[in-house]
Amino acid sequence: MKRRVLFLCVRNSARSQIAEGLLRSLAGDRFDVASAGLAPGSVRPEAIAVMREIGIDISGHRSKAADEYAGQEFDLVVTTCDEAKEACPLFPGAKRMLHWSIPDPTAAVGAERMAAFRSVRDEIERRIESDLRGEDVRTGDARG
Repeated sequence: MKRRVLFLCVRNSARSQIAEGLLRSLAGDRFDVASAGLAPGSVRPEAIAVMREIGIDISGHRSKAADEYAGQEFDLVVTTCDEAKEACPLFPGAKRMLHWSIPDPTAAVGAERMAAFRSVRDEIERRIESDLRGEDVRTGDARG
């Protein structure tokens, strides 16, 4: 039976979408993966682009409200930004919660913007492989 993981952020537009795509790519056969936001927006084109660079297509993702998952149980809920951690110190239905303080790549401007999205993508991949190792995520490059 697949373990359920929810990545939670404020807008569900970049960090949580990237995390959802990466974990699904790394271990989608073992995890039922979702993401949501407290005030959902739309998936950032930069997030789609940096995931495409490593062969992962999240262009079909949509931003979802955390309320869509109300009443559902998750083995793990990961907040990917400080705002989500403060707003949701506990997520009803979460057996375990984990917090990652990942910087907001949308704050970067100009030439730095895509570099910020790549950095966030790579940091999330590292955290998935290190922090979720006990959750049976394979170690190695998601690009493989």
